[in-house]
Amino acid sequence: MKTLTLGAAAVAAVLFLAPASALSHCQVPCGIYDDSARVHALLEDAVTIEKAMRLIGELADHDDPQSLNQLTRWINTKETHAANVIAVVSEYFLTQKVKPVDGKGRDAYLESLADHHAVMRAAMKCKQTVDRGNVESLREAIQRMARHYEVAHDHHHH
Repeated sequence: MKTLTLGAAAVAAVLFLAPASALSHCQVPCGIYDDSARVHALLEDAVTIEKAMRLIGELADHDDPQSLNQLTRWINTKETHAANVIAVVSEYFLTQKVKPVDGKGRDAYLESLADHHAVMRAAMKCKQTVDRGNVESLREAIQRMARHYEVAHDHHHH
């Protein structure tokens, strides 16, 4: 693959560093929560990340301008969806749904924290790599986290 010019690298850096808008719920205690919808959206993010990784791999060997444009767009898409997973888990689930517990129930609380953290770590790995094995780890982590909520299993995200 040809190296990027300084101008193209600058444009890519601006796009990469632009803040991603998280589609998480607000932090006003309104009581309107749909955990199932959030989990399904996280699984859709994982599908998108996997597709982006596949297309990044396919486009990486091409050096024509259109392929480089699409490559950049799929890299940005992968980054955006992985960042969204992290934002939803931290801003919706951890800040609003996971309540600290002392004494009885502490082990379940710590397990819940670990399961949520595993989702964020797996999403970070998806940002760092194009290894689709990391997407499978992300899916598995989302499913483990979902055990802590009442989630309808009527959608399939593979």
